[in-house]
Amino acid sequence: MSHTLPSGLRAGAVVAASSANLGPGFDSLGLALSLYDEIEVETTDSGLVVDVEGQGVGHVPLDADHLVVRAIRRGLDAAGLHAEGLKVLCRNVIPHSRGLGSSAAAVVGGLAIANGFAAQAGSSELTRDQLVQLSSEFEGHPDNAAAAVLGGAVVSWTVDGSDPVRYDAAQLQLHPDIRLFPAVPETRSSTAATRGLLPAEVSHTDARFNVARAAMLVVALTQRPDLLLEATGDRLHQAQRGPAMPASAEYLAVLRRCGVAAVLSGAGPAVIALTDGRDLPAEALDYGAANGFTVTEMSAGDGVRWSSGT
Repeated sequence: MSHTLPSGLRAGAVVAASSANLGPGFDSLGLALSLYDEIEVETTDSGLVVDVEGQGVGHVPLDADHLVVRAIRRGLDAAGLHAEGLKVLCRNVIPHSRGLGSSAAAVVGGLAIANGFAAQAGSSELTRDQLVQLSSEFEGHPDNAAAAVLGGAVVSWTVDGSDPVRYDAAQLQLHPDIRLFPAVPETRSSTAATRGLLPAEVSHTDARFNVARAAMLVVALTQRPDLLLEATGDRLHQAQRGPAMPASAEYLAVLRRCGVAAVLSGAGPAVIALTDGRDLPAEALDYGAANGFTVTEMSAGDGVRWSSGT
C-alpha cells in the first residue's frame, strides 16, 4: 500500500555528466565529469507540469514520457510512495546525444528526487546500490548510471546468471595527476544507432586485446597514469562506429598520434582525452577548434546529491 505525498513538498537533485567505455571497457568502465544538471520538483494536488531550461529544449517531451518524470515515479514506487501531481523543473547543462550520459543523469536525478521526498515522508531512502540497480534498468547497462550515482571512476557489471537482471558497481580512486579534456562537437548521435553498427561476434584475438587493455586501464586510472595511452586501446567498438562520426574518429586519431590517451565518450560523438598531468598539445587543440570541437578541461564529477525541504 503506497503512501500519498501531500502537496507542497519540494525536493532537488544535482547529477553529473559521465563518460562510458573509456576505450576498452565497453559497457563496464565509466567516469563522472564535473558538468551538472539540476532538478527541482514540487508535489501538487494533481496534474503534471514539466519545464526544461538549457540543453534539450524543444527536443525532449514535456509530459509523463520525460525521463526525469519516469524515474521519479519509479523511485517513489520503490519507496512505497505516490504523488498525485508534480511540478518539475530541469536545468540542463549536459549536452544531449553527445555521449556524455545525459539520459543516465536524467534517470539518476529523478530517482534522487524520490529520495528527497522519501526523507520528508519518513520512508526509507533508496540506497546507493538500489540507485545503481534502478538506473541501470532504465539504461540497459550500468556504466553511465553507476558513474552518475557514485561519482569519480567506476567499474560496473551485470551479475552473471541473475534473473531478474542485477547490476552492481565499485568506485575507483582516480589518480590525482590525471587531467580530463572532453571535446564536444555540435553534431549529435544516437546510441541505439551506433550500437547497431557493432558486429554480433568478435574474434578471440580482439577480445583478448580488450580484456588486457581494460585490466591495464584500471591500473592506469588508479596508480600508473603513464600507462594511459596504451591502456585506452580498443578493437571492439570505436573503429566500428567511426563511419557514423568521421570527424570524431579523425580527432581521436589526431590526439593519439600526438601521444594523448583519447577515446570516444560513450557512443560518441564527443571525445575525451586523459593526460598524466600534461596539457594537451597545441596541435591537438588547434585541430579540435578548427573542426567544431569545444575542448574544456573538467575534473571528475561527484556522485548524485539530493535535498529536501518544504
